[in-house]
Amino acid sequence: MDLAITFRIDPFPSNDEMNALWEWAWDDFVWKDFSVILARSLAHVGVYDGQRLIGFVNVAWDGGVHAFLLDTCVHPKFRRQGIATQLVKEAENLARDRGAFWLHVDFEARLTGFYRGCGFRMTGAGLIKLQP
Repeated sequence: MDLAITFRIDPFPSNDEMNALWEWAWDDFVWKDFSVILARSLAHVGVYDGQRLIGFVNVAWDGGVHAFLLDTCVHPKFRRQGIATQLVKEAENLARDRGAFWLHVDFEARLTGFYRGCGFRMTGAGLIKLQP
């Protein structure tokens, strides 16, 4: 991993920074206002190459003992270097330190090996799509 790569706890990136990363990282990119999302988070972690945001994970929570990983992503140019694994580990530690007992994650089937490698065990879950 490049020595310029740094992990920052609760960096509150700008909407421009977040949307630029999202445009690279997600196929179904839609511009959004992240300030509302991040203000409600238990924690979040940003990964930077110098001053450029290249990775991110959000830790949402229920206000009690359950925390949830959301939006784990790394810019395609920086993938396969262990950055996402470190993001998840940082998020796990933050959630624990901030009082969560459980860390949940939902993911696509193709990511099963990654999340198992991060220490998650598979559980049953349900989902209802609320919007078209």
